[in-house]
Order: sequence, then structure tokens, then C-alpha cells
Amino acid sequence: MQPALPPGPRVPAAIQSVAWWARPVPFLERCRASFGNRFTLRLVATPPFVMLADPDELKQVFTAPPDILHPGEGGRILEPVVGANSVLLLDGAAHMEQRKLMLGAFHRERMEGLADLVASVTEQEVAAWPREQPLELHPRLQALTLEVMLRAVLGLEAGERLELLRDRLTRILEFGSRPTVMIPALQVSVAGRGPWAAFERLRADADRLLFELIDERRPKGGEGDDVLAMLLAARHEDGSEMSKQELRDELMTLLVAGHETTASELAWAFERLVREPRVLGVLCDEVDRDDGEEYLTATVQETLRRRPVLLNAQPRFVKEPFEVGGWTFPSGACLVPNVHLVHHDASIYPDPYAFRPERFLEQPPGTYTWIPFGGGRRRCLGASFATLEMKIVLREVLFRARIAPASGALERTRRRSITVSPRLGARTILKDRTGAREPVGVG
Repeated sequence: MQPALPPGPRVPAAIQSVAWWARPVPFLERCRASFGNRFTLRLVATPPFVMLADPDELKQVFTAPPDILHPGEGGRILEPVVGANSVLLLDGAAHMEQRKLMLGAFHRERMEGLADLVASVTEQEVAAWPREQPLELHPRLQALTLEVMLRAVLGLEAGERLELLRDRLTRILEFGSRPTVMIPALQVSVAGRGPWAAFERLRADADRLLFELIDERRPKGGEGDDVLAMLLAARHEDGSEMSKQELRDELMTLLVAGHETTASELAWAFERLVREPRVLGVLCDEVDRDDGEEYLTATVQETLRRRPVLLNAQPRFVKEPFEVGGWTFPSGACLVPNVHLVHHDASIYPDPYAFRPERFLEQPPGTYTWIPFGGGRRRCLGASFATLEMKIVLREVLFRARIAPASGALERTRRRSITVSPRLGARTILKDRTGAREPVGVG
């Protein structure tokens, strides 16, 4: 008789949780070496996580009926930050309706219309970065992408409100990087004291600022080209507008998720490029010629393959028995498409640990073999904007500076809540370039 769940590590959940937090990549790879492309992790205070890394099985998961697998229910750990109305945490009909409301704001043409804003913010930020000395790019990229999101999502200009939101969101994200945040039982405060109480105060401050902005913008409806304007103009199927709480939750989702993931992915891009002189040379040649962005696009795609900042797609909570790959999974488990393992499968990507953008010149990314943004009806709404932003930032930096590693050693991963970033912050040395033409936006 088939066991209830696939085999996995037999050590206690506490030990598995430490490994999952502190050394997730080696832990996942050891599990695959022992158990194959399907294995079960048992972590503290979570349902069993069944890791899946076979593309055919991922297709079954991504296309499963929405009443059978609940990704929203599988991601409840994010609720304290993004809120219960976030498109990330809704399931079934509620998710589909909310996703439709947001799709207009993320139409590719509208996102490309923000290219000039991204280029302007990037130019200002990069011009202020130190030269001729080692620096950690990751925190500077976090500041850059947060500025982009505050202006592109909320339409904010320089001023007190932008400064306050920047401060509160930065501190919320820093709090979210702690391991204890991943344990729901510790998400409590006692008599208004303790770390969680401090987080709740930060969240309340950020909420107050967002609610004030929503109240000010509501009478203007969809006036403006930022995401908030588009959401204010959106209507539910019954003709009603989005509530203040719905708007808050979706704005917080975009500000937090869209900022941190892109910053970390850019940090990995620079961490890889400074150690790959051949790739860097080809990329710089294309940027200087300004005759297309084929290799730039492939470089972004290869970065997302080689160093996905989300090691797995959103867990799917099984609501009733569901068969995947000949295995029937019981209700109560979580099916977890594992991005890292799929992206490092030698049968899909020969020499998978090599950084070789040419892979994607030879063959475009596959629907179920390249999944940095997830898949199916839960694929990331901001995927187009994230890749656009990465291309603009990479071009701007390479226009203005020559980049070199601050050390020879490869940087290992460091977990920040559900994302992973370079452990040393993508330590890099920038030197001014001479003779480079003036930068232009990405078309």
C-alpha cells in the first residue's frame, strides 16, 4: 500500500527547519540525492511540505482545479504583512475576481510606460554609489527598487510621506528577515511588548499612511498612470469599487513583494557577472552597440534560472485527495513546486551550475522548466515589470561603471524570510567608465 506521503528526511522537524532556514540549497540538494524529485519535509508549525521537481508533475499542480489545491491557504505565513485580502492569499472565485481587478494595472504596455521612471530613479541612485572601493550592492539595490515601487505603485514624489513610508517599509522588511517570523505561534505580542508588538506598530504606521493616501486619491478616481490610480478605477463584477482595506492589502503586497524580490535578483545578477568575464564582456558589447537587447534578456533569464530568489513556488494546500504523478496526496498536505531543483536538473539544463545566458538564445524558457515567477493562474502578476526593471538597472550600471568582484570567492545564499540573497550582499567594486555613450531606456 502506498504510504500517505513520499519519504523524506527522518530527523526531527526542528532540525529540518534549521537546515531549511540556514542552508536551504544544500539541504534541498541532499534531499533530492537521497529521495529523488519528490520528497516530504516536515517543518515546525507547518503542514507537511511535499517538494515536487518533475516538470510533468508541476504541470499537473499548476493546472489543478482551484477548489482542489489552495495556494492562498498554503501561504498564510505572509498574512501579517500583506493582509487577508491580498491576491497572494485568496483562493477559488475570490482569487480569480481579485486577479482580474489587478490584471489591467499590470498590462505589459502599461508597465513599459513606466520605463522612463525606472531609468530616472536608477540613474540618480547609481550616480551616488561609491567608486573604487568594495561595497555591498544588495542594500543599495533594495533602496533603488523601493524608490521605484513607491513612485510607480503609489505615484509619490519626494516629500515627508514618501520618506515615512520608505522608513516603515524598510523596517518591516528587516523584521521579516528574522527566522522567528516564519513560525506562526511566535507571531504574537504580550501586553504590547516584544518584537511582534514593535512590528505591529510599524505596520499600523504604514497602514495609516496608505489609508490617508487612498482617501486623498479616491475622489480623483483613476487619474494618473501609477498602479494606485488603476486600482482605484477598477470595479468588481457587481460594479463596486475596491474597499479601502482591499486597496491597502494589494498595495502592501506590491510594495513588499515587488521590491525585495527584484532587489535580491539584481544582486545575484551582479554577483554572477563579476565572476563571469566572458558573459560580462558579451553583455557590455551589446549594451554599448545599442542594437538590441537579446543577450541582456537572456542574461536576466539565466540569472532567474541560476539564482531564483524564491526557492519554491507558492505551496498548494490539498483540500481533498489529489493525484500527481501516480501518487494520491491526502488533504492537509502542501504540494510545493521546487524552483531551485527544477532549474538545476541536468536532464533539463546541461551543466546546470554554469552561468550561460546562451541557453536562452538557443531555446526560450519552458513553461514548466523555467518557473521563477511560479506558474498557472498563480503566476506572478508583476513578472513583466520585474524583468523590465532588471534590464534597465543592468544597462544603467554597465553604462556608467566597470564592475569587478570585491573578493574571489562565490557568495553563498542568505535567507531573508521567504527569499534568498547573496550572503555578503553582492560585494562589488565599481569604477567609472570613460567614453561610454549616454544611457537610454529599455524598449
